[in-house]
Amino acid sequence: MRPILKSRKLTNVCYDIRGPVLERARQMEEEGHHIIKLNIGNPATFGFDVPEEILQDVIRNLSDASGYCDSKGLFAARKAIMHYTQEKQIKNVQLDDIFIGNGVSELVVLAMQALLDNGDEVLIPMPDYPLWTAAVVLSGGIAKHYLCNEESGWLPNLDDIRAKITAKTRAIVLINPNNPTGALYPDELLLEIIEIARQHQLIIYADEIYDKILYEQATHTSIASLAEDVLFVTFNGLSKNYRAAGFRSGWAVVSGEKSHARDYIAGLNMLASMRLCANVPSQFGIQTALGGYQSIYDLTLPTGRLMRQRDVAWKLLTDIPGVTCFKPQSALYLFPRLDPEIYPIEDDQEFALQLLLEEKVLLVQGTGFNWMNPDHFRVVFLPNVDDLTEAVGRIAHFLQHYRKRHGTY
Repeated sequence: MRPILKSRKLTNVCYDIRGPVLERARQMEEEGHHIIKLNIGNPATFGFDVPEEILQDVIRNLSDASGYCDSKGLFAARKAIMHYTQEKQIKNVQLDDIFIGNGVSELVVLAMQALLDNGDEVLIPMPDYPLWTAAVVLSGGIAKHYLCNEESGWLPNLDDIRAKITAKTRAIVLINPNNPTGALYPDELLLEIIEIARQHQLIIYADEIYDKILYEQATHTSIASLAEDVLFVTFNGLSKNYRAAGFRSGWAVVSGEKSHARDYIAGLNMLASMRLCANVPSQFGIQTALGGYQSIYDLTLPTGRLMRQRDVAWKLLTDIPGVTCFKPQSALYLFPRLDPEIYPIEDDQEFALQLLLEEKVLLVQGTGFNWMNPDHFRVVFLPNVDDLTEAVGRIAHFLQHYRKRHGTY
């Protein structure tokens, strides 16, 4: 029989967070092995529960959630999001500017499909959250990755951004707070990126899903709050700040200069209507989440679980010979670097696979985030301190043997 092949559109698409190494981990679990998973930022898996008041609001309203809602989302949920944009000082956001989706992931794909013709280019950070690259490619576009500099705390390299703009460039993506590095961008940098977008008439897509997961009194500025003459699309949701990843409830907010983007916004409306609406039950939790007690701040205090886990994981990793790591100011991840002189890795996916096989620890290699060299990996620090200590101890043991095998210890 003629083989049934996948679409050629998937040729340059990868999502290694749930890729082949994870598949091998699943096989090992079926064989009875216990795997310590540091690969996915899924709070519920590690005992971070949805705040009870959010859960109760969803439960109480289930009887009203059996039908379709407006294609953009429930009125009360969008009203709460509008008030949140006002708190973030994003100006002139109306209800019609807000789209609720099945997580930010759906809305990223929708936003790219509405924008891109074949060959159009989008500037995406390197390293990135790989969904962005995949969404651009699947929409017929070309992802042009601009460098974020590790030595400057993983801030975007403005000169590299400017050098990669062409006549086909349509937009620039910012992930701030950043996944996978944990970097947080200062206002001065955001203003310079706005100026680049202004000069080249680019849309700014701002992925801000971690905007409340901040450490050591850090503060987050929404880039859309800093200008009104550039088009912004800002993404956020319940998955991380409210530990409700399984609710699949996110939103996109269009703001700034919208008059010249009426046709693009009509495209967003069309695609939002085609999928009928987002998951209705979880939308009943949005108003309570945004207007209620922000328990995430208890977790990010010096005595809070997230900050303690960050500090323990960072200290243990950087105590390993040849391992350095920027200490994240935000989000849920560490992105350590392996000194190539000590760890001459040629294939970091194979490196992650061998770590899994030998030490039963699952993580994601740096190239899975479109990083250019096989010298980084991402660690999720959601597990409790004991599990993190065990996991990093196993990583240290693996790296010790690696150094011995290669004569670099």
